[in-house]
Amino acid sequence: MVTLRDIKPGKTVKVAKLHGEGPLKQRIMAMGITRNVEILVRKAAPLGDPVEVNVRGYELSLRKADIDIIEVVE
Repeated sequence: MVTLRDIKPGKTVKVAKLHGEGPLKQRIMAMGITRNVEILVRKAAPLGDPVEVNVRGYELSLRKADIDIIEVVE
């Protein structure tokens, strides 16, 4: 399983599945991250947290804990 955490900056991937349940999954979906949407990983902080992504035309900064539930395909 490849998660968004495994993707290097500059790559575009497609969301395959969101894992987990409850408020975290609902918050990720409310941000527009749903199945089959494309995500561009723009950059990561020096220690890897947070990660800046571009999704549906806007930029988000996500924590490592949040991106671990986002399964992607390249």
